[in-house]
Amino acid sequence: MDFLLSNANLPFAVALAVLVLLAVVQLIGLGDLLGDADADVDIDVDADAELDIVGGLASVIGFGRLPLLVWLSLLLAVFALLGLGGQQAMLGFTGDTLPALPAAGLAGLVALPLTGALSRPLARILPHDETTAVGIDSLIAKRGIIEIGRATRGSPARAAVGDRFGHIHHVMVEPNEDGEVLESGVEVLLVRREGDIFHAIAVEARPF
Repeated sequence: MDFLLSNANLPFAVALAVLVLLAVVQLIGLGDLLGDADADVDIDVDADAELDIVGGLASVIGFGRLPLLVWLSLLLAVFALLGLGGQQAMLGFTGDTLPALPAAGLAGLVALPLTGALSRPLARILPHDETTAVGIDSLIAKRGIIEIGRATRGSPARAAVGDRFGHIHHVMVEPNEDGEVLESGVEVLLVRREGDIFHAIAVEARPF
């Protein structure tokens, strides 16, 4: 306990304390109040080169692959375990630990990409829907397939749409133009959203 609470290990002790707090929040149900935060976590990497860089960094660290609280908990756990393990190794080899700031910096540099690597298999295991890993509006301009039903104006059908991370989301779709019919199995492009309904055009009818 003295090792954990030493000044050199303060960043890692704080990370563990925050991790425990997040677990308590989830257990008592307050995590539902933060659920909308997961839906709003979205980085539009199509705007320009700067956002491409930001999106690339987000992909490296796994940001957006998991619900926000899950990703943050994973990052805190990896950071704390790496830091404490590294400090224990330093103590064994040199008889002393690194100061808190250098130790935290080194642990953080390793923890971020390691969290990204761990988030990939976790994202395939954890259940998700259209609002867990990305904002629902990020599905606009994405392609999908009409799975069930025959979509006409005012009578939507269910479509499967992939996001930029490869996750499949099931959304309700109706044609963007009056008189258009989207049959089951047709590939569509989502062009806008009104409430819970996406408006789409058939890919072969795409005007650009």
